[in-house]
Amino acid sequence: MMSFDSPEMSLYGLVSMVGLLVGGWIWSRRWTKKPESISVFIGAICGAYLGAKVLYLLAEGWLYFGEPGWGMQWLTGKTIVGALLGGYAGVELVKWMIERREPTGDWFAIGVPISIAVGRLGCLRHGCCLGRECPDSDWWSLVDSAGITRWPAVPLELAFNLLFVAAILPLAMRKAGRGQLFHFYLISYGAFRFFHEFQRETPKVLFGLSGYQLGAIGLIVLGTIRFRQRALEQKHVAEGSSNAGENEPPADAAGEAEEK
Repeated sequence: MMSFDSPEMSLYGLVSMVGLLVGGWIWSRRWTKKPESISVFIGAICGAYLGAKVLYLLAEGWLYFGEPGWGMQWLTGKTIVGALLGGYAGVELVKWMIERREPTGDWFAIGVPISIAVGRLGCLRHGCCLGRECPDSDWWSLVDSAGITRWPAVPLELAFNLLFVAAILPLAMRKAGRGQLFHFYLISYGAFRFFHEFQRETPKVLFGLSGYQLGAIGLIVLGTIRFRQRALEQKHVAEGSSNAGENEPPADAAGEAEEK
């Protein structure tokens, strides 16, 4: 049976910052090859922070309004689901502004889950993002600072992100699924988070679902739609290349035409 305490907020912020720096380092490896990509990274960061804050306030932040310490709660509260939605929107907005059409999602498919996993270490140490109370204590359960046995929500999400990286890394190295890797992550994380949310201690806002579950549905829908759109785009490009090759005259015929 594992346990965690509730230390100072500064430690949580420090670990979260480490997660951001890890993601930034992974992104910088692309930046050195494509300097203009820094604008996409900035768009992702700004969109992620905005989305993380907005969805948190809609999902549960409003419950703390007027209570002691509600201001600090609003300032520090955020959610990964909102960060993914906002970050995606931020990237697409910047790409539209700079007229860049090249897919960039694959760059995030490894950096984002690694950053989230590192950030979840901060959640584990701080004692937030709790799972539901368990009637019995087992080796896999957690004990919070109040001595309550809970579902290991944070360790499971940390493990999910690391397993996703382990599964997607071979594809990325072989350059398989190009342009679709981050869509895989959005769909898989959205599905994981939707079902895992039933075991988390979060308020229900609509039809017995939490705001985070509604956001997770948004991730699944967004990932699925963009996956299909990207697949159609790649199909059209492949067909266009094939047709262009068919319409070109053979080398001998081209030579004869020039001689005439």
